[in-house]
Amino acid sequence: MQLQLVEHIFVTMAGPSNYQYILYEVRDKVAKITLNRPKKKNAIKLQMMVEITDAMKQAGKDDNVVICMLTGAGDYYSSGNDLTNFSDESTGLNSMEEGIKYGSQVLEDFVRGFIDFPKQLIAAVNGPAVGIAVTTLGLVDVVYAADTATFVTPFTTLGQCAEGCSSYTFSKIMGPSLASEVLYFGRKLAAQEAKNCGLISDVFPRDSFHQEVESRVRRYASLYPETLMAAKKLCRDIDREQLHQAVTSELKTLNVLWVSEECMHGVMDFLMKKNSKL
Repeated sequence: MQLQLVEHIFVTMAGPSNYQYILYEVRDKVAKITLNRPKKKNAIKLQMMVEITDAMKQAGKDDNVVICMLTGAGDYYSSGNDLTNFSDESTGLNSMEEGIKYGSQVLEDFVRGFIDFPKQLIAAVNGPAVGIAVTTLGLVDVVYAADTATFVTPFTTLGQCAEGCSSYTFSKIMGPSLASEVLYFGRKLAAQEAKNCGLISDVFPRDSFHQEVESRVRRYASLYPETLMAAKKLCRDIDREQLHQAVTSELKTLNVLWVSEECMHGVMDFLMKKNSKL
């Protein structure tokens, strides 16, 4: 059985006014990027990944932006990568190898965009987060979560491995033992557990979550922008080289696993279970 990525190879670099899967707005010196597929639990398609990467570039170079905030529409922050990216009903791609090469490049650009984002990046995790929506939190400067949020990385059940630099960041954040349990065995963390282990900064009740976060973010955006950027560069430069190396190492392993029998079975099992619930 062969699996292929269904994303069209000709993914467009949409501008802020015509993004398909995200919302982008700048207000009061805050750029807000909202993952906007609530009916699909904000599952991340390749095109969405491209759009987030582009929006972050826009925010990074916009002098009117001091803080960038990521959040999700609806009840979920994000259910992770959309596994319908893996399918044998491919359109727009000539081969499995071509699809994997393209998907790998999109993922690489996405993660490196987090590493090199020059301004403060805040994640407002409004609900459950899965997979890459969790791992990239290790590259975010401040993470706030609603009390309904959970955090899980079910990589090995899908025949895959850590990404988003989590092979490097998670052991530094939460210690090697818990990081191993999370990354190898898919341990799910509740919001308070995630706070206790240092993955997130604070937890707010769901009903007041957005008001609490936006109040803090507006206050941060009033600080001196050049000073904030200098402070961010100072702190990020300590680990920048190691983070970029982690991206390279993770993608090298993922490119092997994506064509493995275990990954094929893991993804197909997930999709069949999902379809059986519909």
